[in-house]
Amino acid sequence: MLYFFEQFLNGIQLGMLLFLLAAGLTLIFGIMDLVNLAHGSLYMLGAYFAATFADWTDSFLLGAMLALAATALTGMLLEVVAVRRLYGRSHLDHVLGTFGLLLFFNELVRLIWGPAGMTLSLPSEMLNAVEVLPGLFYPLYRLVIIGVTLVVAVLMYLLIMRTRLGMLIRAGASNREMVGALGINIKLLYTMVFGLGAALAGFAGLMQAPILTVQIGMGENILIAAFVVVTIGGIGSIRGAFVASLLVGLADTVGRSFMPDLLHTFLTESASSSLGRALSSMMIYLVMALVLIARPKGLFPAAGK
Repeated sequence: MLYFFEQFLNGIQLGMLLFLLAAGLTLIFGIMDLVNLAHGSLYMLGAYFAATFADWTDSFLLGAMLALAATALTGMLLEVVAVRRLYGRSHLDHVLGTFGLLLFFNELVRLIWGPAGMTLSLPSEMLNAVEVLPGLFYPLYRLVIIGVTLVVAVLMYLLIMRTRLGMLIRAGASNREMVGALGINIKLLYTMVFGLGAALAGFAGLMQAPILTVQIGMGENILIAAFVVVTIGGIGSIRGAFVASLLVGLADTVGRSFMPDLLHTFLTESASSSLGRALSSMMIYLVMALVLIARPKGLFPAAGK
């Protein structure tokens, strides 16, 4: 039972990271109608920036803050220089254009940081474990990820639902032509939204950096899961992204942890191991298929989508 609760917390923690990535992705997709395959590159850059700045400043917190700002600025620069040319074009153009940006950033990272990976060390106080249940000790840093992401989710909700910028974002997602006709600078709004999405992706990358090796292409696999989250939650919906992130994180983690043991009840050890790995890797797509059968537009589609 303790092992189940541990994996449950791991699923929540993975879901929180997916939410950070998917929230920015669904904002960009929902407002700009842009399929952005380069979003995973911003996740990667956030990790590299954090590792670099933490090494320069000898402070994890200061390095993370500088990395967040650097990723947001990189995202806004990227929108002005390259992404802006893709607005109004077909989704195929979006895929081809942003895939080219993904390859560009992979090679840029290779030139600047080299082919070898980097590591981001945690402060000593973050290396402890906390007893969350009698007999169950869980890493403090993973609990920090969950807590910080919950705070970010609340702040995102307040930004989108309670501020003038949020009102413009919601209006732009529903009818961007009308927002432009009312005198709002759409180009500036798009740049700000893209920068916010980049900052969220970079935040996910820097939070994941101490757990995994910071390496080239690290954002590509998790980007696929983020697109699954956006599809399940509903395009343009932050609430949908949050709920779907938890579903995907739990489905992936619990499936990988318990599917082989469950199949071992009926099959041989080798067969259950191989089949369990295959089924667990398919789990998030099965969840997506079931949700789309019941709700083709996702759990909480944004208005007008």
